[in-house]
Amino acid sequence: MNWVWFHRFGSPPYFYAVAGRIVPWLAWPAGLLIVAGLYGGVVMAPPDYQQSDAARIMYVHVPAAYVGLMSYTVMAISAAIGLVWRLKVCHAVAAACAPIGASFTAVCLITGMLWGQPMWGAWWVWDPRLVSMLVLLFFFIGYMGLRGAIDDVQRADRASAVLATVGIINVPIVHYSVVWWNSLHQGASLIRKGGPAMPASMWVPLVLVIFGFTFYFYAVMLVRARAEVLRRDRGGSWVRELLTKPEQAK
Repeated sequence: MNWVWFHRFGSPPYFYAVAGRIVPWLAWPAGLLIVAGLYGGVVMAPPDYQQSDAARIMYVHVPAAYVGLMSYTVMAISAAIGLVWRLKVCHAVAAACAPIGASFTAVCLITGMLWGQPMWGAWWVWDPRLVSMLVLLFFFIGYMGLRGAIDDVQRADRASAVLATVGIINVPIVHYSVVWWNSLHQGASLIRKGGPAMPASMWVPLVLVIFGFTFYFYAVMLVRARAEVLRRDRGGSWVRELLTKPEQAK
């Protein structure tokens, strides 16, 4: 297998240039998909037969939960690759993932509380899915706090990468929590044996928002990663060349 492409992405100037070209191709579809999905779900989809209009919050809650888990997975894998192969770009990607993933996880928890109050009669219950999702948020916060507490960049990379890699064990716990333990949280209703447990008028908008949030995550992550790469290599010759040719920095 030819790994030249992998090593090329490990080059900060190459990553910076390629990421800059990819971002618009992610950002525009993200906006269109989110708008279409939210319109289809909030305006066009019928009310749920049990939860009525309260169920419409799932068009934010479910995609936010998905992206929260996905962003931690991307962060942990990038951090682990950076730890093993000592690629600065991978540490930059991991650092870029953390605040975005923490934001989506917080949105998931907040919308879950808003949804749970009328359904369960309480803003918060110590449910396995809720608790494991809260732990995920703590891992994001811990990762960012550890990076910020260490002045030396290389030491911060190593320490935070170890934490991110250890924390990946919580991702399958979140996913399977409703299967492994008794839970108030409903099980899978979109990807399951026998097909979605909802009509197409409800699940199609949900899928559109999931894809929109996913594209949005990668677009913002690449923007943040480019900024992190510039910060790390601000004394490098390629950065000085960018400053003399501003059009290349776009």
